[in-house]
Amino acid sequence: MKEFKVTDHILVPKHEVLSKEEKIELLKKLNISEKQLPKIFDSDPVVKEIGAKIGNVIKITRNSPVAGKSIYYRIVIKSE
Repeated sequence: MKEFKVTDHILVPKHEVLSKEEKIELLKKLNISEKQLPKIFDSDPVVKEIGAKIGNVIKITRNSPVAGKSIYYRIVIKSE
């Protein structure tokens, strides 16, 4: 039996962990601090699957027939 991967589902957008350099560049470009980024819990199934750790920034790329491609960023935090 094939193992189910959350990221293979058609409704789950592409998730990528940014490198330390990319994270610094993003924060500088947006002129924000880590605390101002939207959050995602370390217990999220996709976060677990891609191996993201607390403090990592995840780039989420969504494709939409109306809006085209949109990119979102989330910082991984400890679940409560």
